[in-house]
Amino acid sequence: MFLSLDHLVVAVMDPDAAAGELERAVGLRCTGGGRHPAWGTWNRLAWLGDTYVELIGVFDRSLAPNGAVSRIVSEAIDRGHVGLVSYAVASDGLTGDLARLWAGGSALEDVEVRSRTRPDDEVVTWRASFPPAIGPAEPPFVIEHELVGAEWGAVARAERAAYDHPLGSGARVTALDLPVPDVAVAAGRYAQTVGIELAARGGAATGRIGSQEIRLRVGKPLVDLAVIELAATRATAREVDALGVR
Repeated sequence: MFLSLDHLVVAVMDPDAAAGELERAVGLRCTGGGRHPAWGTWNRLAWLGDTYVELIGVFDRSLAPNGAVSRIVSEAIDRGHVGLVSYAVASDGLTGDLARLWAGGSALEDVEVRSRTRPDDEVVTWRASFPPAIGPAEPPFVIEHELVGAEWGAVARAERAAYDHPLGSGARVTALDLPVPDVAVAAGRYAQTVGIELAARGGAATGRIGSQEIRLRVGKPLVDLAVIELAATRATAREVDALGVR
């Protein structure tokens, strides 16, 4: 079953600098990150419960074509685009979800086992399945994490659920607003590829994954910014935006 948005892939020139901007402008603090040695990328992570914003940059462009996500990140950076380029949804049973989706004609690819090395040298492992194309106008990829260790064990998940960002306590992602060239076409791909139904509404389309909303609107991917919307129980009323996060 799909549980929630897993993580939001935001391409940036320098993850450390972007993390500083995100904290200053939005009040969202990065507390994790690491390197993907096989794909030449590195990141900083801002956790909001089990959903996180990934600020990801490239340290070796020669390796970026090796991965679906690193490739789109590198391409976006080469175009001077800073913002969301893809995202993932979390599954608690990827094998069963894929069997169900494949039976309905989904083009999701076979499962890949992936990993990231944290600064403390712990290796974080997950399983993922990707659609044929990756990008901000495409359906999300799907992830199931190995729920162990300093990042996905029970203690770590409880601690980040209670983490108090400068934005306010209980900070969470509430919605993801995405520009797509054709809303009807994109909504159809969502339904066919990942089984997420989006209802048309006033030239846009909306749907939900758990408690979080996905919205598609007419726009130009990698030109118009996608928007990650946040909420917190103690946040000061304001409209701020950094890297497409507000």
